[in-house]
Amino acid sequence: MENRNYSEITPEITKLAHLSEDSCLIDPELFTQYDVKRGLRDINGKGVLAGLTHISDVRATEIVNGVTLPAHGRLFYRGYEVQDLVKGFTEEGRFGFEEITYLLMFGNLPNQKQLADFEAILVGYRTLPTSFVRDIIMKAPSRDMMNTLARSVLTLYSYDEKADDTSIPNVLRQCLQLISLFPMLSIYGYQAYSHYHDGNSLFIHAPRPELSTAENILHILRPDSSYTPLEAKILDVALVLHMEHGGGNNSTFTTHVITSSLTDTYSTMAAALASLKGPRHGGANIKVIQMFDDMMEHVADWENEEEVSAYLRKLLNKEAFDNSGLIYGVGHAIYSKSDPRAVVFKQFVEDLSKEKGLVKEFELYSLVERLAPEVITEQRPIYKGVSINVDFYSGFVYKMLDLPVELYTPIFAIARIVGWSAHRIEELTNNGKIIRPAYKPIEPEQEYVSIDERF
Repeated sequence: MENRNYSEITPEITKLAHLSEDSCLIDPELFTQYDVKRGLRDINGKGVLAGLTHISDVRATEIVNGVTLPAHGRLFYRGYEVQDLVKGFTEEGRFGFEEITYLLMFGNLPNQKQLADFEAILVGYRTLPTSFVRDIIMKAPSRDMMNTLARSVLTLYSYDEKADDTSIPNVLRQCLQLISLFPMLSIYGYQAYSHYHDGNSLFIHAPRPELSTAENILHILRPDSSYTPLEAKILDVALVLHMEHGGGNNSTFTTHVITSSLTDTYSTMAAALASLKGPRHGGANIKVIQMFDDMMEHVADWENEEEVSAYLRKLLNKEAFDNSGLIYGVGHAIYSKSDPRAVVFKQFVEDLSKEKGLVKEFELYSLVERLAPEVITEQRPIYKGVSINVDFYSGFVYKMLDLPVELYTPIFAIARIVGWSAHRIEELTNNGKIIRPAYKPIEPEQEYVSIDERF
């Protein structure tokens, strides 16, 4: 048999793909006729109620005189508003990732001893199996770090003698180990890719037990292991803001779905990673950065509101950047007036832009933040307000931190695995049924035709 390129799409496959696509097309009017909640959301974008959770709450409306109206977004972790949590640990001079991980996993804020004991547990788990980096991460490095991360997670199953044990103590142990290891798996995977594909020097720094998760990320990633206090602080805040966002986001819902089948923790987290890898979910901040790079190239005066607005209109009219018709980082499935994560983030972003000498870039972001909703409102009918989301500034932060683009989504995963872990334990604790929504069949019955009589 003739050898072919493994990735080649042959004319035969193209022809079959057209047949497959044609056989799958569904008349859009049928979704309305049968009242199908596409994307598990109603026509107003509100999610279909599929479960209950203690872990977090996302609010974007308020009731005034019996009428539900859009409101500034609010995000709660275990009943605590995120703004208050971030203000608390930053003003008290602490890193927050470990503390808020404790909150999400166990339901209450730790005291000093509880936090110290918990941090010691995480440090103890921050060790990969012997030769794992050499035998797994260094072999066949992928150009996509989310692929590398998922593969590493699935491989860890082979090192766990209790991999299939779904008792709560064992699942908690597995989750805390993965929370501790995600930074190493992500960054070591990138180092291998950078060396083998880009020819850069290969270096592997071991994590340091006295450093926080955010500090260790910068220490492991950078050749000289150096970072400023502000850099570590803002990365820590970024991790906290991305840790959790309600049970209905795609990757967390995936966690619930997979967990309900009683499969193992490694398979569950790999599935969640696969969801987060999608550009509609975890990869949006990369698009924001690319869009702004294009904007800065094509807009001569970054302070000219007319020029910037004209570029934004071109984006909406599919005449600029990737011709998708989208202004990336603007708009959200739930939030309309504001995304609380973006509100919290912005105050730190401005400080970092000053430290990095990128104030003009920050001012352009601020201008787009103000103009984009106006341009969208004048160009398109929308059922609710529109504002920037957390992705709008997170990509800019990662760029200022000199994080490689390949690690933008893994950084999201390093944070979000905390939420996934809490939701996995919640799903197992409540011992619900396997999640199985309904799909209405619309294909008419067919009579079998002998193969000699088919056309």
